[in-house]
Amino acid sequence: MATISKLSNPSPATSLPAPSSSSSSLPRVFLGFNTKTSFSKVASSSSRLSLTNTQPWRTSFVVRCSQSSGNGSPIKRTTLHDLYEREGQSPWYDNLCRPVTDLIPLIESGVRGVTSNPAIFQKAISSSNAYNDQFRELVRAGKDIETAYWELVVKDIQDACKLFEPIYDQTDGGDGYVSVEVSPRLADDTQGTVEAAKWLHKVVDRPNVYIKIPATAPCIPSIKEVISLGISVNVTLIFSLTRYEAVIDAYLDGLEASGLSDLSRVTSVASFFVSRVDTLIDKMLEKIGTPEALDLRGKAAVAQAGLAYKLYQKKFSGPRWEALVKKGAKKQRLLWASTSVKNPAYPDTLYVAPLIGPDTVSTMPDQALQAFVDHGSVARTIDSNVSEAEGIYNALEKLGIDWGYVGDQLEVEGVDSFKKSFDSLLDTLQEKANSLKLVSP
Repeated sequence: MATISKLSNPSPATSLPAPSSSSSSLPRVFLGFNTKTSFSKVASSSSRLSLTNTQPWRTSFVVRCSQSSGNGSPIKRTTLHDLYEREGQSPWYDNLCRPVTDLIPLIESGVRGVTSNPAIFQKAISSSNAYNDQFRELVRAGKDIETAYWELVVKDIQDACKLFEPIYDQTDGGDGYVSVEVSPRLADDTQGTVEAAKWLHKVVDRPNVYIKIPATAPCIPSIKEVISLGISVNVTLIFSLTRYEAVIDAYLDGLEASGLSDLSRVTSVASFFVSRVDTLIDKMLEKIGTPEALDLRGKAAVAQAGLAYKLYQKKFSGPRWEALVKKGAKKQRLLWASTSVKNPAYPDTLYVAPLIGPDTVSTMPDQALQAFVDHGSVARTIDSNVSEAEGIYNALEKLGIDWGYVGDQLEVEGVDSFKKSFDSLLDTLQEKANSLKLVSP
């Protein structure tokens, strides 16, 4: 796909560069298992990645890019299959680009859904010529740049939904979703977000699409209203337990307000971000500088996620929830997002392996996905030591870490990052239109 990372496990810092954007189309992806290969030298070209073998390593999950047609040979059973079948966690892929058929080998390897965001589309569209033909037609038809952007995105989402529809059908609407986010410019606009969600739901017109809505304070009422309209939602950018509980309540309130006699087709996931929490708190701990503080580095994110799962279990039980279950309601699953490791000193499966549990989703970019398939272990871990998670959470508070501040700061950074990606992509499309001499500079 568009990003190639993490081929073997010895060094968490190892990564591969993306294929050159000068090629006329995105490379096809082949997923295979290399049993006696490690790679110390990587040479990229517009047509393929050339990998030089130096010495044997353990089996690794390898993404090989080539311009040849087809999607490669059938994929063997992977730990992703075990993750779902044994522990009830759905592995999703946090990336999307053209050709969307490159998702087929990932589906065969056990991936059960896809998440996208403005940053993902910014990278996909700006670094590839695969969108040029459709873009040219849209501008010739008189579409403005933002309208053209949404048509490019909607096509990718529709095509991906089609690929995952068999999983959606097999699970009776329980899995096989593809997520598309409303404009990040609407993060502070309650009604604007509702209208955007309704529009996206209508134009994508697929049963297995999730409309992504950020968990900002102004959008919590939006979530309730969109759910009440029977639209399935992926609530994104959740960084704190307090905001997560508000998200759950918005889902429950929306189901209750829907007036639907059958709630089975209205589903949701709550995307709880992980690695970014450690990135921020680790800096705060290093500033404190005491041995106790330094010893807590790399532990905050997983601890808070464990407590989020405890809250999930509490909220989706009891009389209120049971009344909704009688109408066919499905639990709003916890989705672990931001699962790639930012600190190379940490294990490369740090934000996947300790967060395995039933009725959850783990969406993984290339790096995390390949690392887990290569050497991840499948076992229920999310609630294996809740008391330890509580101890870490409380210890951080005693050191002066304000969890409310952490959540607010990360939310601001997340929204700002997506806005910048969105604006940058629109600028890129305008430049592309100008270079094609389709519109005036």
